[in-house]
Amino acid sequence: MREKYRFYFFCIDIFQKKEYCYDGTFQVAPERKAAYMKSFLMIGQSNMAGRGDFGEVPEIVNPDCFMLRNGRWIPMSEPINPDRAVFAYFHSGVGLAASFADEYAKHFHEKIGLIPCADGGTKLEQWMPGELLFDHAVMQARLAQRTSEIGGILWHQGESDSGSEESRNLYHDRFVRMIASLKTALSLPDDIPLIVGGLGDFVKAYKGGSCIYVDDINAVLKGFCGEIVNCGFASAEGLPCKYDGIHFTSAAYREFGIRYFEAYRKIRERM
Repeated sequence: MREKYRFYFFCIDIFQKKEYCYDGTFQVAPERKAAYMKSFLMIGQSNMAGRGDFGEVPEIVNPDCFMLRNGRWIPMSEPINPDRAVFAYFHSGVGLAASFADEYAKHFHEKIGLIPCADGGTKLEQWMPGELLFDHAVMQARLAQRTSEIGGILWHQGESDSGSEESRNLYHDRFVRMIASLKTALSLPDDIPLIVGGLGDFVKAYKGGSCIYVDDINAVLKGFCGEIVNCGFASAEGLPCKYDGIHFTSAAYREFGIRYFEAYRKIRERM
């Protein structure tokens, strides 16, 4: 009888620490979430979501990488951020987040979760507090916080703001206010790592060269590193675009994700 009860309490302990589900998902007991897995919020527009063509690069499979679906963690697979149809010209596809997560898991020997909230073609003003995209990101991040600890924010956006002088002029102040509001809404520390990525040089030629403020937006993005605590910059220098003229190739996304990770690693190792 004593052995029977000992086995019973052993099973209870296992399920309290980590509950595996038959459908491949898992949930972590809330009191263990900080020790078990860090998660990263993905926000911005299509080059954060990912528009790379399938079949051009090997699939990334890492048992320590997960993505949020319906509030639960499932094994990572692309498209991670399905904000558009998969079978379309501007389609959801390969993105930078997969190689970022893969590098993170291999380097730190930790599990990592991705919280996909990016939406293609959006302007910064659509990410401001009170707007749908901001509220959606907060909602998804709060779900993730129930079973993980948010370890950082990944941002790539600016193409849609690079063709307007007004958007260019307001970009700095809007972004600073948005990030501060996001941290407050999620009760995140002010020094949580924030990685922003540069716009590709090819954006300057998009739509007949109408995106004339690409360099200005890049300068603002890079400048946040000296202004926002623990902000890192991932350069897109030298990365090529695909045939649509606005999105990176699949191979470029893989490289870009590694650059995002290196920017994050430098911040984490000095914290």
